[in-house]
Amino acid sequence: MAQSTNSEMKYMRLLAEKYPTVRSLTREIINLSAILNLPKGTEHFMSDIHGEYEAFCHILNNCSGVIREKTQALYGDTLSHDEIKEICTLIYYPVEKLKLLKREQHIDAAWYRDMLSRMLEIARVLSSKYTRSKVRKAMPDDYAYILDELLHAQKDEDNNQIRYHEKILDTVIRISADDFLISLAGLIKRLAVDRLHIVGDIFDRGDSPDKIIDLLMKHHSLDIEWGNHDILWMGAACGSEACIANVVRNAIKYRTERTLENGYGISLRPLVLYAQSLYPDRDPMDAALLAITVMQFKLEEQVIRRNPDYRMVDRLLLDRIDLDKGVVTIGDKTYPLNETDLPTLDPADPAALTGGEEAVIRELKAAFKESKRLNAHISFLYDHGGMYRVHNGNLLYHGCVPLNDDGSLMEVELFGDRYSGREYFDAAETIARHAFFGRSRAREGLDFMWYLWGSERSPLCGRTLKTFERAFIDDPAAWDEPKNPYYRYYYEEKTCIMILGEFGLSRRSHIINGHTPVRTVKGELPIRANGRLLVIDGGFCEKYHAATGIAGYTLFYNSHGLRLKAHHPFRSVEEALRDNRDIHSDSEIVETEEHRRMVGDTDAGQALQTEIADLYRLLELYRNGTIAPKDSSRG
Repeated sequence: MAQSTNSEMKYMRLLAEKYPTVRSLTREIINLSAILNLPKGTEHFMSDIHGEYEAFCHILNNCSGVIREKTQALYGDTLSHDEIKEICTLIYYPVEKLKLLKREQHIDAAWYRDMLSRMLEIARVLSSKYTRSKVRKAMPDDYAYILDELLHAQKDEDNNQIRYHEKILDTVIRISADDFLISLAGLIKRLAVDRLHIVGDIFDRGDSPDKIIDLLMKHHSLDIEWGNHDILWMGAACGSEACIANVVRNAIKYRTERTLENGYGISLRPLVLYAQSLYPDRDPMDAALLAITVMQFKLEEQVIRRNPDYRMVDRLLLDRIDLDKGVVTIGDKTYPLNETDLPTLDPADPAALTGGEEAVIRELKAAFKESKRLNAHISFLYDHGGMYRVHNGNLLYHGCVPLNDDGSLMEVELFGDRYSGREYFDAAETIARHAFFGRSRAREGLDFMWYLWGSERSPLCGRTLKTFERAFIDDPAAWDEPKNPYYRYYYEEKTCIMILGEFGLSRRSHIINGHTPVRTVKGELPIRANGRLLVIDGGFCEKYHAATGIAGYTLFYNSHGLRLKAHHPFRSVEEALRDNRDIHSDSEIVETEEHRRMVGDTDAGQALQTEIADLYRLLELYRNGTIAPKDSSRG
């Protein structure tokens, strides 16, 4: 028998308080051991949502087609294609679909009976991979008992149980059919996906990232790997003036002011009024865009000058402008400017804000800091997010692992220390958290949030953003954005295996990557490095569809393996409700498990095995009398 240390005995006595009898202890060992042999839950991966609420909501509701596949498998031989589509739409949008059906046709008790019976069967199939206790916890409290009874109906010799459950259903239909159906639809969606992973970029382009976060805040189990557009908003909420200017400029440029003004209560009025005083002959929003653009470049130059470690002096471009000649010199090339009406630009000190600009930035900063809803959303991103995640043998990150030209890990200096690989990610996350929580080096932390947003050496970006060139130069030759060598090497299996090893994973693991749209129209594929790396940014944002040829990739990982889904564009919720139209998705198997993956094969399973070992140790101590159980039995 192994000797027990003082710390172990202290832990065992605490464990004994939770399981004070041999019977309670053995019951828990049996329970946990059984859970290890259940199939692993389905994981759903999404990336680069970019504020596209309706498309995101639909893919979240249909679980990238999982619900449709289960419904088709159950009823493909007995129901028509249209009937299956109606069941699925009802599960996706139960409240809206019920209203539409009631308005357009009579729904009677027979319809409710058929629909509820079919939905119960779908829920029964989806619940089969979970313990009954876990399924019960997933149920809405008001209907937990009823749903538990109906999901576990068993035939008996005289069909007494069947008649009993039929009576339950009759009563439900008579007094609360709609509410029960809505609750059942929610249970189905919850059972279809055990864990949701958002691999970055909830914000930008689309106009409803706030609605997306509201939806995510209600999700039962998720994690978020921050993207560069997320960190930009996080930096703005922390008070980084450079991040604030970028967020406001993007909102005006992409006409998503609704997010700022209606979503977060951040008024653009001070900016618009100031811009109109500078450019009285321009459209107010065009004037505001130009005014905030100039402020953005000034603030960015201030950050670069404060932080020589960023190695971004080549982005100090304001003093290279010659307004008299209407040109800017970048490197050894001189380009004509498309805009020379820049009255706030002082050639002697081009990065200095005027008094009017300072006042605008001050008001915007106060609005960002004081927005309760924005701060609640950013707190959620901090609570559930990070720079990367290792989960069930997969490495999830949004952007890149910065590499040198020879493919080795790039060293980056931060505050006098040098980092690379995983240590760089960890240090970056620590600094980002300090920026939000106002800890030491707050000024440097705010600057670093901007650096994470748009540097070639940033693990969230990995390219040189040519915002200045795109704003002021019409020649597309000036717009090319050099990328970190990572984006050359991530096609090579040996590079991906090296990165996986850096994060403590085996050569058979996978990298789940977002950030760079997969241009299928140009023959690009999302599966790279012999299956070691999967890019799941296929152009979720509507504005990318022409360039990518699809409407985004998602990935799901169940007990049978990994599958990618390439989605066609989503038209509207209205069309989905009216015509039962779903997003058409093409499925591609990435990897099939040789043996079905069980809970015991997962990270959670490893934790359970450790817990079981501890319980067996306590059982041994009960049996040899070292610790006395509270029952008379000694096993």
